[in-house]
Amino acid sequence: MKRLLILTALLPFAALAQPLNTMNNPNQQGYVIPSQQRMQTEMSSQQQQQKGMLNQQLRTQTQLQQQNLQTQMNTNTQRIQQGQVREQPLPNGNGGMLNGSVSSDSGQQHMLQPRTNGDMLNNQQN
Repeated sequence: MKRLLILTALLPFAALAQPLNTMNNPNQQGYVIPSQQRMQTEMSSQQQQQKGMLNQQLRTQTQLQQQNLQTQMNTNTQRIQQGQVREQPLPNGNGGMLNGSVSSDSGQQHMLQPRTNGDMLNNQQN
């Protein structure tokens, strides 16, 4: 009975006591939800890992491309030295600029005349 009386006398003081974990107060400025903080930390570490993997893949791909280009250059150099390379005309199936002249349906050749300063001034005034 004495113990009960002592506990009831001390009960109002217990309400005034500081909480055990003062950092875990959602009403405090700067409070971070622990689960959200864990998630952000985990996502950040995953991003760092992915970035490292992508950088490694980029380095590997660049090295392979350089090796392939070096191999092609060496092969071409050897072919040139051995006289295996001959000049060949470029394919020109659509009748573009490679045939030397542009002709119309009537067979006449057309060339653009160079513009003079007077022509440019007339066009700007119009």
